[in-house]
Amino acid sequence: MSTKLLEPLTAYFAGHNNHDVDAMIGLFTEGAAVKDEGQERRGLLAIRKWMEESNAKHSVTVAVINVAETAANTTATGRVSGNFPGSPVELRFIFTLGQGKITRLEIQ
Repeated sequence: MSTKLLEPLTAYFAGHNNHDVDAMIGLFTEGAAVKDEGQERRGLLAIRKWMEESNAKHSVTVAVINVAETAANTTATGRVSGNFPGSPVELRFIFTLGQGKITRLEIQ
């Protein structure tokens, strides 16, 4: 079991836990996509809106408990806590990177 994350994933979770949308959004490419709760958001404006709404609604923090890397992506399993029913839960954050930035994030 590993919990070592590469940049920019370390910075993503730091920004996430500090509820710092500006820190998180700068880690994504212009054409990035995020899939969460069955919905996909594409592009920085849509991703920023998702981040802001999620922060306001759930005030979530994530403790990364495992990291698995493949040639295609990095999966970070996190214990997610916040003001939502069933908190805390374990979720998988599947990141695809390109040129040092996040090109896709899927949360399951």
